[in-house]
Amino acid sequence: MSIPIHNVYYLLCYAWNALDEVQVVEVDTIRPRHVVDLLASVLARGVNHLLRRGLDRGYLEHREQLATVRGRIELEPTVRLGLHRQGRVHCAFDELSHDVLHNQILKTTITHLIGVVELDPEVRHQLAPLRRRLEGVTEIPLHPAPFGRVQIHRNNAFYRFLLHICELVWGCLVPAEGGGRTRFRDFLRDERRMEWLFERFILNFYDREQVEYSVRRDHLRWDAAALRPEREQDLCYLPQMETDVSLRSSDRTLIIDTKYYSETLTSKYHGAPKVHAENLYQLHAYLSNMEHLGGADAEAEGLLLYPDCQGAVDLAFELRGHRVRVKTLNLNQHWNGIHADLLSMLERS
Repeated sequence: MSIPIHNVYYLLCYAWNALDEVQVVEVDTIRPRHVVDLLASVLARGVNHLLRRGLDRGYLEHREQLATVRGRIELEPTVRLGLHRQGRVHCAFDELSHDVLHNQILKTTITHLIGVVELDPEVRHQLAPLRRRLEGVTEIPLHPAPFGRVQIHRNNAFYRFLLHICELVWGCLVPAEGGGRTRFRDFLRDERRMEWLFERFILNFYDREQVEYSVRRDHLRWDAAALRPEREQDLCYLPQMETDVSLRSSDRTLIIDTKYYSETLTSKYHGAPKVHAENLYQLHAYLSNMEHLGGADAEAEGLLLYPDCQGAVDLAFELRGHRVRVKTLNLNQHWNGIHADLLSMLERS
């Protein structure tokens, strides 16, 4: 499936709820050849923005032998080292520093990107001086834990967007043969990663771009009952049901189940193409278990939404009183077309 690189960027920004950052980075002026060029260019422009505005700082604890008291005196090392006889004390104190975790992640990611084999030399040339300007910031081993420990608040909110990019880059790096360099594994070929991205994009797009419906993910309860009161605990073993996207208005409920496959339809033994059975069963389970809720939920509509891989698909039928559609979204078109197509899918017919 071919997706223009700039469209990939918009998918990411919607998925991360980072649309406000698009204007800061001015992505339309970037001409990347590969996804890694796009991510590196966006990171470079974002870090430049931070450097102009001023890197975030935080208080770090320091321990030092001093002639005057600063912070709190640590008695044990002061006595053990005999500092009191020298007119000195061992102190622990906090000091503002740029060497905080989120800056460490940025610098480490820049270093990794500079070593990526596929990176455009011009983009590499943009990253090298940024790494030098982060002098005094420590590089750290990257793994999932540091990303989860960063504390984002109102004053450093722009970091959230850049850290998303860093985490994505880190997850796509693999060692290159010969050592010392890395390769970038294009996540566009990873169906599991792209399915998450597609789902989050659709959810946040509708939450942001229309006002008729409330948008959320629903945790649905099975319309089930225990056979006997003493077997009530058996219900705890039913699997969880969670919709990808639920849209509600006063008189309409639409459940969207997003899927990301290299083949929109499937066929057995070279037979006629069919909708993926497990996708239809899943959507049908959502709709059936909403019937007991009453109101607009009782007649909820369903939409199976796929990216357009093999040509447009637009199917509609009724399943046990529920209107169900199967549609594709062409991601290989101008962004304005994607925007218009998604809004048109909400039109009543």
